[in-house]
Amino acid sequence: MGPETNLFTIALGLQAPWSVSDVRIDTKAKEIHFEIRWGAVWGVRDVNIDIADEELLVLLRPSGCGKTTTMRMIAGLEEPTGGQVIMDGEVMNEVDARDRDVAMVFQGYALYPNMSIYENIRFPLRMRNVPKEEQDRLVRRAVDMVEMGDYLDRKPGTLSGGQRQRAALARAVVREPQVFLMDEPLSNLDAKLRQAMRVQIKHLQRQLKITTVYVTHDHIEAMTLADRIVIMQGGAIQQIGTPDEIYSDPANTFVASFIGAPPMNIIDGELNGGTFTSPNIEITGLSIKAEASIKLGVRPEDCAVVGSGNPKLTYVEKSMA
Repeated sequence: MGPETNLFTIALGLQAPWSVSDVRIDTKAKEIHFEIRWGAVWGVRDVNIDIADEELLVLLRPSGCGKTTTMRMIAGLEEPTGGQVIMDGEVMNEVDARDRDVAMVFQGYALYPNMSIYENIRFPLRMRNVPKEEQDRLVRRAVDMVEMGDYLDRKPGTLSGGQRQRAALARAVVREPQVFLMDEPLSNLDAKLRQAMRVQIKHLQRQLKITTVYVTHDHIEAMTLADRIVIMQGGAIQQIGTPDEIYSDPANTFVASFIGAPPMNIIDGELNGGTFTSPNIEITGLSIKAEASIKLGVRPEDCAVVGSGNPKLTYVEKSMA
């Protein structure tokens, strides 16, 4: 076992690494506590989340970390190896996906190409045998919310990507579900359209007051939309917090270096008697007097040219080199 390495950060106060193992989804409270594995391979491990009523929770991390698998287990499309999905106090593990009051919006628009936009949006209501007059009322209400009233007679193939995504949102909205699940719904759109759609999704979620779980690999999207963010890596949760907490108080070096554009700079060096030294860098007057090899985290906006002063240094975590 190698020497102990301490991680510190300038101008930031960071918490101890997050420890997890459960998920809840709650319109009063929703819980998720599960894991999934294929033989010796873990897909998602020790996931433990409480999701509040009307909350917009974002699962964030690049591909392969378990975000979509987590969402599929909430929806009932994947069966957990262990743990529970609880909605309003009811364990959902044995409930079929079609019987969970959940609506999904995907990266692919998943519209029926042979149906008009009106028929696409109406389809979930037909499957539930909603009376025809009520179907029409709900469809009109949904399309008004996403500003698609002028396109009801069009087929999906005649619409732009943004229009098709809005139609997919309307089809999810029309069901008035207990939970929205959105799996990278804006990934196929260009940057300008993504920005406009983020505003629309946020407004729609606030207007409908529906608990929403949103998956993305885009940290700007996560910071813009989320009430809270769940950062995942390797099938495990690294940190849960508000956008401000995630940015200002990252739980570990992974979170610190992942969030931000540009990300936090992580500098290896030595701390001795309140002085940090690294090649071409010396910082004096630090409040922590320990002697150790450390990693120093600095965000670019926290750097300024000054005559003198005492920088703030906050202890973050220990790791074994």
